[in-house]
Formats: sequence, structure tokens, C-alpha cells
Amino acid sequence: MVPLKDDNPVRITPYLTYAIVAINILVFLYEITLSPQALDTFFRTWAVVPAELTRSFHYPSGFAGAKAAEWFTLITSQFMHAGLAHVGGNMLYLWIFGNNLEEQLGRVRFLVFYLACGVLASLAQWYFAPLSDIPSLGASGAIAGVMGAYIIRYPKVRILTLIPLGIFITTVRIPAFIFLGIWFIQQAFYGVASLEVTTNVGMESGGIAYWAHAGGFVFGAVLGPLLGLFDRRPRL
Repeated sequence: MVPLKDDNPVRITPYLTYAIVAINILVFLYEITLSPQALDTFFRTWAVVPAELTRSFHYPSGFAGAKAAEWFTLITSQFMHAGLAHVGGNMLYLWIFGNNLEEQLGRVRFLVFYLACGVLASLAQWYFAPLSDIPSLGASGAIAGVMGAYIIRYPKVRILTLIPLGIFITTVRIPAFIFLGIWFIQQAFYGVASLEVTTNVGMESGGIAYWAHAGGFVFGAVLGPLLGLFDRRPRL
């Protein structure tokens, strides 16, 4: 199922959502200019490498700078992607679901919410593979947080969804609680199924960070209300 749009108009111009999308696209365009070796170095420098994050706990005090740099990758990794489908899919979901949360939370709180969900999602993935030496990257965890908040704030909003049926393609409008609920159940199921799978491209089972997705979704559902998701008046 591919979401195309939601029936949930906004009264603002969601500049922050647009900016996050633009930054992700610009970073990806930079990535595709790099040689394979340079790209690998770029990923290992700015993406989360779980084993390095684990080792950072044991750095002596004299290496505080190195430790801080490693933890900073929990932010920078959110703006990196491993391929066109990866960045395209993530930005589509953010484009559809992010604007309503930006309107409801306000730009500052939405930015805090978005980055916090991304950090917590990466830590959830790290928890299940703390010794992996493969870089973990992508906006998926942060966007999963957006989806987790969306489902509890706008459960009945209908999502125009593209559904392939063999050689035929159709569109239907599905309530958000069904569309996003199915998505979350899939991530949780695949996360459990991939516990014994060797990591690949920093993500479990074929390059998908299922625990980051499921964790980000849950964290988003928790953090959203704490930051004003259910305030009567949107923070314009």
C-alpha cells in the first residue's frame, strides 16, 4: 500500500516539513556524487555505527570529544539515505503526515519532536544490535514517530492509498488507524522475526530497520501528547 494524500487540510504553510524534505534530498544528491569508497567513508563518519556507539560508553574521559561526535551521529544519520527508493519513500510519508503535526505542535516543538523520535528510534535499533559494525541511517525512525503521533491524533482521517492488485492498480480511502496500524504491526512482526538475522546496511533483514520503525512509532505516540498534540488550539 502506498499513501498518496490524506483528507486533512492545514491552514499553514508547513515550512519546516518542506525544509526537512529539502535537506534530505540535498544530502542524497550529494551522496550520489561520491565514489563508492568516499560514500562508505561518509556513511561511517556521519551515520550511526552501533558498535562504535557501544564502544563510546567505554571511552576514557580524555576522549570526551570523540564520544560526543559519535553520539552526534544520532542526529546526522537522520538526514542520510542508502538509495533512491529509501529517500523517496521516507519523504513521501513525511510530506503526507508531517504538515498536520507541524500545524498542531508549532514549528519549534515539531522540530524537537521529530529529532527526538529519530534519536530514540536509532537507540531502539541499537539496543537489538549493539555490536553491529554496519552503518545505520535514514529518516525512517523520525518519520515513524510522526506516524505514531498522527494515528492517535487523527485516527479517522482517510488516507488515499494506492493498492496494486496483480496487473491492476486501484486507489481506496482508508482510515489512518487502519493504514498506520497495519504498518506498525508489520514492523513489529518483522522486527521479532529478524532478531537472529545478521545486519545489512545498518538495518536488519535486507536493509530495513524494523526496530527503529516500531520504536519510533511508539515514541511518537508517547511524545506527541507530551508536547501538545491534543491542545485545543494549534500552535501556529
